Amino acid sequence: MTVYFTRHGETEWNTHDYICGRTDLPLTDKGLRQAEELAAKLPSDIGHILVSPLIRAQQTAAPCAERLGLVPVTDERLREWDYGDYEGRHRSTEGYMETKLEFGVRMPRGESVFDIVSRVYPLLDELPQRYDKNVLIVSHGGICRIIEAYARGMTREQFAGFYMGNCELRSFDTDRVSKII
Repeated sequence: MTVYFTRHGETEWNTHDYICGRTDLPLTDKGLRQAEELAAKLPSDIGHILVSPLIRAQQTAAPCAERLGLVPVTDERLREWDYGDYEGRHRSTEGYMETKLEFGVRMPRGESVFDIVSRVYPLLDELPQRYDKNVLIVSHGGICRIIEAYARGMTREQFAGFYMGNCELRSFDTDRVSKII
């Protein structure tokens, strides 16, 4: 099975480089166009769409679902990282990047990398058993970072430097993901 994954289209906070986790912002006009462009280039072999419950992901998934004739399934585990006290602040805010890279340390009143991994990895593990066709996941930058780490593995430096553009499309094959049993 191939798992395709994408980050939602542009939001107002993206244009200001503000940290946006659980705040439920809609797409900008540019973000809506990005979602339409994404839908136009999707492979036709996608049989299922999983999407975060946040409006920016739902709006991104809508034209994809329409083009493919599918009904998206909302999965709470794809909700963006809870950045706690950093929410709505500029990405350059003191302490933000350091806290983000301490995988076992929670953001003040938020989540740690381990918290996100504990909800996203099980979802990814169950995809081949749950679905019979290729899957598109529509979520967020933080979740895409976790999916990329799951699919290919990352050093701490790679994790820190990973960036997923709005409506960028990536994929991995589930049979190529190495697991320790």
